[in-house]
Amino acid sequence: MMSSEPEFVPDGSVTTPKGFVAGSAYAGIKTYAKDKWDLGILLSEKACATVGVYTQNKFVSPSVTLSRQNVDAGAVRGLVVSSGIANTGVGAQGMADAKETVAIAAAHAGLEPGEMIIGTTGVIGVELPMALIRSGIPNIEVGRDGGERFARAILTTDRAPKSAAVRFELGGKTVTIGGCAKGSGMIHPNMATMLVYLTTDASVERDVLSAALTDVVDDTFNMVDIDGDVSTNDMVVLFANGEAGNKPAVAGSAEARALTEALAVLCRFLCVELMRDAEGSSKIFTVRVEGARTREDARLAARAVASSTLVKAAIHGSDPNWGRAIAAVGYSGAEVDVDKVSFFINDVAIMEAGTPISFHREAVIAIMNNPEVSLTVKLGIGDGAATAWGCELTEEYVQFNSAYTT
Repeated sequence: MMSSEPEFVPDGSVTTPKGFVAGSAYAGIKTYAKDKWDLGILLSEKACATVGVYTQNKFVSPSVTLSRQNVDAGAVRGLVVSSGIANTGVGAQGMADAKETVAIAAAHAGLEPGEMIIGTTGVIGVELPMALIRSGIPNIEVGRDGGERFARAILTTDRAPKSAAVRFELGGKTVTIGGCAKGSGMIHPNMATMLVYLTTDASVERDVLSAALTDVVDDTFNMVDIDGDVSTNDMVVLFANGEAGNKPAVAGSAEARALTEALAVLCRFLCVELMRDAEGSSKIFTVRVEGARTREDARLAARAVASSTLVKAAIHGSDPNWGRAIAAVGYSGAEVDVDKVSFFINDVAIMEAGTPISFHREAVIAIMNNPEVSLTVKLGIGDGAATAWGCELTEEYVQFNSAYTT
């Protein structure tokens, strides 16, 4: 039986797939506000295949290190997260606190410490407030309706939680993938660049799950840029518990391809939501590169444009200064034949085959005043293609981050 196209589930979250529960509590790590939580737990009610992708920042949080070790050991089925403090840059105490937090959460959930991982996010250089965590974790109640609360528990400077779920047919069974994401600053394409937790009730071999996550992350979360900074704490983790009852998806199968595409649909949606929530921003832009020599060249070019501070500033000012985008393509490392490059703002041709095209400047400015703008680069030398996402650079972003810890 052929797999159906994935469809979004209304009010979907990490607990939409069968067999997942979550909850949150307020421990006092962050300043109090209504519906504001700073501790969360996500659990599968049965054993999972769990895989992850992690920050490439060498100044890595012990929380990430411990999580990676536990995931690699192959028994993880739960997650505890705290927000407000990064648990980075605090010496040996960071690993001791991460291990203690995992042990407390595992005991509360009825699991072994090796079955739990930890996510932490917030200010670097500050130790976890263990007294608050010790008293707060026992107050977390998990349930099937706890997905939205969990999504709120992972937020720091985010303006809104970001959750979704997709559902599709796989091998004659209905399969669901859910997810939530945290991130509105310190985001740059060099995985990982945010906290993202994904769940599915699909049955899938672990190596297939790992390959799917890596492939999708490369095309989605590794293609977003808010401010050019790579965080020390971030990860994307995917839990699969097999509760849908489908025949396990194996490498090279149509089911594995369908699962990967459904995961990509969900992650693309979460990417755009991350961009919409960028610190100080209300405008996002998409960079589509086509006709590159290779797929990797297309990624390089798209990321360079999305990451350019000059392009971001132009988007903020609705300035059709298209030379900034072309310059970014030129230094991206992608192969370029300048006599074949075409460039478009939305559907307006600005350059064709290396030659500038006369355009109505005021009309393009009006287009760029919209909350979403698309930039398209056609390199004309191959069939490689990729999409990246960026946001405007604003005075508000600078002001906010000039006083982040004060």
